[in-house]
Amino acid sequence: MKSFPMFIKTTGRKVVIVGGGEPAAQKLRLILKTDAKVIVAAPVLDPEIAELVRLGRVEWYKNQITADFFGTAAFAFIASGCPGFDASIHAIAKSARCAVNVVDQPDLCDLTTPSILDRDPVVVAIGTEGTAPVLARQIKTKLEEGLPQNLGGLAALGGRLRSAVAERVPRSRRREFWRWVFTDTPRRNWDRGRERVTAQIIKEAIATGGAPTQQTEGHISLVGAGPGAKDLLTLRAVQRLQEADIIFYDRLVESEVLELARRDAERVFVGKVVGANAWPQDRINALIISEARKGRRVVRLKSGDPGIFGRAGEELRAAELAGIECEVVPGVTAACAASASIGMSLTERGVTNALVLGTGAVAETGDVSEVVSYAKPGASLCIYMGCRVAETLQAQLIQKGMPHQAKVHVVIDATRKTERKLAVPLSGLAETLKIEDIRGQALLMLTWPLGVTSEQSQSSNLEQIKPKGAIPPGPWYQTRQAV
Repeated sequence: MKSFPMFIKTTGRKVVIVGGGEPAAQKLRLILKTDAKVIVAAPVLDPEIAELVRLGRVEWYKNQITADFFGTAAFAFIASGCPGFDASIHAIAKSARCAVNVVDQPDLCDLTTPSILDRDPVVVAIGTEGTAPVLARQIKTKLEEGLPQNLGGLAALGGRLRSAVAERVPRSRRREFWRWVFTDTPRRNWDRGRERVTAQIIKEAIATGGAPTQQTEGHISLVGAGPGAKDLLTLRAVQRLQEADIIFYDRLVESEVLELARRDAERVFVGKVVGANAWPQDRINALIISEARKGRRVVRLKSGDPGIFGRAGEELRAAELAGIECEVVPGVTAACAASASIGMSLTERGVTNALVLGTGAVAETGDVSEVVSYAKPGASLCIYMGCRVAETLQAQLIQKGMPHQAKVHVVIDATRKTERKLAVPLSGLAETLKIEDIRGQALLMLTWPLGVTSEQSQSSNLEQIKPKGAIPPGPWYQTRQAV
């Protein structure tokens, strides 16, 4: 190492910044995370810094800069934006033996600012000795995925209770007590936002002289894996995967998503195929309940969002009947992913004012009339698992009055490496799906614009029909094409 990492105390100390423009503002945003007294020296301030001065968060120094200005400072940032002026101010600061950071001049820096992950009072600093700040930010992003936003609050709670622990918990049991607080039941409850419950659990343990000797409390998380791409998982979803003792996953969950789980977590495939019963829902319910009763942290990993055609309701009810805590971690559903992929908004002012998520996975009769009943001017329909009932769906929508040439977006395997996109007229939907041999993970997306009535849609001159608003008819009257 050419630089030694160290945290500098700022309480009751001043930090000075020379400069009043954007380079100085960048340093100011960083140092305002601390409790230091901040003084900015500059003849003129940009609006952001001026507002901070007005609010009393920063002191403005307008006099001539001398060595005395740096005399009692913990450290200084020199960031006027003028290399020559900054070098001259650096010389003055050094004459006062003040440690400095000179923006964009690493040879003049005693200090370098790291990339900071802030979970106050937990702070992680990543530095590259000024060689690769972009890499430091990438590492920070990776760490952000694994550290809950409220983690610092648990550390602060531990700090407030430390004297009570010293009084009530024998020295021989303290290390195990703190391990329990930060890795076991209290930590799991805290990560899930149950701060009051966590505090009560910890205080009860202190009162009894230490951590419980045996933990049997299990937990179930119904986690949305998103449409496929692992970088579309939420931070909370990644955290649950990294905490899990056992993961039950579907056939639509990508292998790269499972790679985010901790290596020693047990993985159980419970994939279901439409029409097959190798893993019926009641068997899956029994399995996840059984594992949770063993005190294990169970993740039920589902493609997309658990609450959208994911049968989460049945698993939630099973957990409730068993008296086991269960949470839902939302995921990006296929409709959002598919619309983003084709660059289309699911709603649009003056064109659509309703969004319907429907499913083609209906009874053996293939009756899709309930889904079709929601089709009307001003509505966008996103139909999951609709390929096998496409012919019926097409006929009923046209019969209801949707324009024959209304464009249907077909998105297969949204966000995956195998993603495909087609745009076809409604009247050719079923035939196109047969020709293209599309049967599986396809989402059908279509819009009936405002102002187009069923009578108008029957007109022989569809090109003359225009929805209300500025949107031209082109986007929804289009022949089949591969996108």
